[in-house]
Amino acid sequence: MNPQFVFPPLPDAAAMGRVAVLFGGRSAEREVSLMSGTGVLQALRSLGVDAHAFDPAERELAELRHEGFDRCFIALHGRHGEDGTVQGALELLGIPYTGSGVMASSVAMDKTMTKRVWLAEGLPTPRHVLLHADGQARERVREVPDTLGLPLIVKPPHEGSSIGVTKVQGYSQMQEAVQLAARYDPEVLCEEFIDGDELTCAVLGTGAGAVALPVIRIAAPEGAYDYQNKYFTDDVKYHCPAGLPDALEAQVRQLAIAAYRSLGCRGWGRADFMVRARDQQPFLLEMNTSPGMTSHSLVPMAARAAGLSYEQLCLRILAQAALDTRPVPKEGA
Repeated sequence: MNPQFVFPPLPDAAAMGRVAVLFGGRSAEREVSLMSGTGVLQALRSLGVDAHAFDPAERELAELRHEGFDRCFIALHGRHGEDGTVQGALELLGIPYTGSGVMASSVAMDKTMTKRVWLAEGLPTPRHVLLHADGQARERVREVPDTLGLPLIVKPPHEGSSIGVTKVQGYSQMQEAVQLAARYDPEVLCEEFIDGDELTCAVLGTGAGAVALPVIRIAAPEGAYDYQNKYFTDDVKYHCPAGLPDALEAQVRQLAIAAYRSLGCRGWGRADFMVRARDQQPFLLEMNTSPGMTSHSLVPMAARAAGLSYEQLCLRILAQAALDTRPVPKEGA
């Protein structure tokens, strides 16, 4: 066990009751979710949890109540899994679930709204321009580099796993990049490119009890940390410990917790950063409220560095399953 990280005793697997692991779903990240959920399901079962697979793309969520599930582990990614919609359905069903609640999930899934919260809280995030659906004419698109400089990043603000993302090197690439992002989202987010190291920092817990795990530094071939490299190759190198100066590592971990709390996140999450090479200034990119749990995923890697096995991590996340709302007391009770 890493002496820096002291965790409470492992929860009782039998006390988790009947558990549904939600994975698959209908989002563009379905394939990754299937890998995450399969891993979580096997891990929980190996510890004696009464865990069962549940794919919302194939079954109605109402069946969760009919089949007597006591809690859900959400291993869905992207839309209808990470954006507050399934969380809202589980609130109505009264079944506790892992990760952030409705509002935090919804806000964190929207990278533009996330930036607005962080900027209001004084947290550093790259400058950006949002192109609304009716504001993507060629003339408007060509103006964006004048504001943000080149290179810049173009992305759909409601997707994850680097889907629809382009690093634009010149004016001539802008229109194609915007058109690609617009396939996934009516709005398109253009973001200042931060030249430097890419970092990520996982957070476990809620409120004052939230703990930032060790920082991971990501070294992708030619800086291409895209969908293919994230999940289907071994070309990306992950450094944990990250090899950062102690002060910078501490700063990134503090920022991760501040970013997490500012959005109202709970249970677990992962903040992504770029650190500007010229002055070592970290910038927040996004908050993932249902991070990947595949063999290439980063939260399990950080947990191992802190002394938690994959199985222990899954059980600890499951034990924090909760609801945003409490049942209304009956009159006279």
